[in-house]
Amino acid sequence: MMNYCMECGTRLQKKFLKNEGMVPYCDCCEAFRFPVFSTAVSMEVLNPAQDKILLIKQYGKDRYVLVAGYVNQGENAETTVAREVQEEIGLSVSQIRFQRSEYFDPSNTLMLNFSCVAQSEDLSQVSEDEIDSCRWFSLAEAKEAIAKGSLAGKFLAAFLEEKEIND
Repeated sequence: MMNYCMECGTRLQKKFLKNEGMVPYCDCCEAFRFPVFSTAVSMEVLNPAQDKILLIKQYGKDRYVLVAGYVNQGENAETTVAREVQEEIGLSVSQIRFQRSEYFDPSNTLMLNFSCVAQSEDLSQVSEDEIDSCRWFSLAEAKEAIAKGSLAGKFLAAFLEEKEIND
């Protein structure tokens, strides 16, 4: 929760707002201050045959997660999906589909999860600045390889469950 006004720095007070309840309020600006948080995307990147999922390792951690990145100001989430996969993996994607969302408290981020299909399985253009390693996994292997207890794992499990139902 915000404690200080993002405009003037005054300590916020709780004030009742009809249809909203108790909301942080700045007496100096005479304005309600709604929560500010980051927005990011994560994606199940599928190969063209849609029988493999790309998982990555990054930031020196020895665990596989989904490709992810922050939404830039003025950018929509679908554009972010395509940009992040291109920047980090060097692949173009299509069939971008929203899956689900969840607030991630440790980084104060609303995570938007998507699935998408890569144009190829070519990993020769992976950004070594952002990705430590990556590889394609069968759907069953991906479920076992993804970091246990992670939000990426939760998103992947839900995606795979839905895919199984629809196939």
